[in-house]
Amino acid sequence: MNRRGRRRTTTTATGAGAALLLLLATGCGAADMTKQASPFANAQGAKTVTLSIQSWVGAQANVAVAQYLLEHELGYRVDTVQVDEVPAWDALSQGRVDALLEDWGHPEQEQRYVKDKKTIVDGGGLGVTGHIGWFVPTYFAKEHPDVTDWRNLDKYASQLRTPESGGKGQLLDGSPSYVTNDKALVKNLDLDYQVVFAGSEAAQITQIKRFAQQKKPFLTYWYMPQWLFEEVPMTEVKLPAYKEGCDADPEKVACAYPHTPLKKYLNADFARDGGRAAAFLKKFKWTTEDQNAVSLLIADQKLTPQDAAEKWVKDNESKWRSWLTS
Repeated sequence: MNRRGRRRTTTTATGAGAALLLLLATGCGAADMTKQASPFANAQGAKTVTLSIQSWVGAQANVAVAQYLLEHELGYRVDTVQVDEVPAWDALSQGRVDALLEDWGHPEQEQRYVKDKKTIVDGGGLGVTGHIGWFVPTYFAKEHPDVTDWRNLDKYASQLRTPESGGKGQLLDGSPSYVTNDKALVKNLDLDYQVVFAGSEAAQITQIKRFAQQKKPFLTYWYMPQWLFEEVPMTEVKLPAYKEGCDADPEKVACAYPHTPLKKYLNADFARDGGRAAAFLKKFKWTTEDQNAVSLLIADQKLTPQDAAEKWVKDNESKWRSWLTS
């Protein structure tokens, strides 16, 4: 998702011993984190960490496991703040939050804060590669194999119409706060489709599940890694191949989304002075399978993020123990 920079709202993790500061984004724009702070941010002498939670469940899985280990293994008090992608960079720069654990690529913010202002530092790779694309249910792709080529999508537009798509085929997107190229892609590829926003990741999942239960065809913007593929198998539609720079002008995009190694970012002061917590977050690195395992526990099995994290931590000590070493 750029998703979220280029992408991805679901369950929310809460800070230990404190009320969660929940910032709700609207379709008109993101909440302004630059004017608000966690109750623990910059607390003098306190052994605390404030983590930004992105609204999709994979990002919540990252934070849940990091929070559990920071609290139970390193003795920190952790606060979490939910905020949209771009405002999270502003908050991170100003020290309102200490770390962002899953970024899908925001070159403008990286240039401004990492390279120019130097208020944010690269925290290293998360170990997960993200990819956004257009997907159809696999049951439909098996019946109509040519639908997986974008040049054949108009052939199926009439089957993909909904009351919301105004006589065109529907391309289902999630939250309007996610940065996507889909409207430009539909226009520049001259497709007979209308982008329809579900409103959030949770609402989009609900619609996808409903379509799947009824074995109806659908076309949706979706992303990997994501636990829903385990429940609703989907097949990607091949868009024109991605080439470096083909998405540089948002109005002229006519290519696929890239595969993006997901990265962590830390507030520069926290990275320097954050002690074992900062060192731990720099070392935090796991796999797509690990993230999906925790995400499934949260979104599918309905465990709280804390309980899901505890289960994963107890089952995977060999993976996380090295994150704690200085």
